[in-house]
Amino acid sequence: MDFIIKEIQRGNKKAFKIFFNKNYEKLVIYANGYLYDQQASEDIVQDVFIYIWENAKKLKVVSSLEGYVLVMVRNRCINFLKSINLTDQDNLLEINSTLLTENIYESDNNEDLEKVHNQIIKTIDSLPDKMQEIAKKRFIQGYKYQEIADEMAISVNTVKTQLKRAKKIISELISLIIFIL
Repeated sequence: MDFIIKEIQRGNKKAFKIFFNKNYEKLVIYANGYLYDQQASEDIVQDVFIYIWENAKKLKVVSSLEGYVLVMVRNRCINFLKSINLTDQDNLLEINSTLLTENIYESDNNEDLEKVHNQIIKTIDSLPDKMQEIAKKRFIQGYKYQEIADEMAISVNTVKTQLKRAKKIISELISLIIFIL
């Protein structure tokens, strides 16, 4: 077992602070690779560190504390995505409209709403042909994964992979639009 976990278990604040400073930034980057949301990534990593501090005496770290914390961050990211119902049945535009509600809709500026809508449509139109067709069928026409797969003669996994990539591109755009507006 790591020396650092023994010190944290003894309540050594300095050891905990060193561990935190050494690992915080890279864990946030790691979490952001799952969430594509800087604030949520920071929150999850901070929650993990709080949990480590408050429950240090109960922790059963087999190999290294760094590996243990990395697994905790990954699991919390996955749980976070589940908690916001980011599943295969979700409609990306509904998720993003929730994000936009907090930022743009408060302004009651129809011009901003129209800009966002037009940018999302432009982004979908700029996707590679196959991805664009899949995204339109899912997000605009409301097709189910199996229906898209059957109509395009591709596997459901291909549909899911293409939609995941499209969601990433569209989500990045929406984050940028929110930042600009």
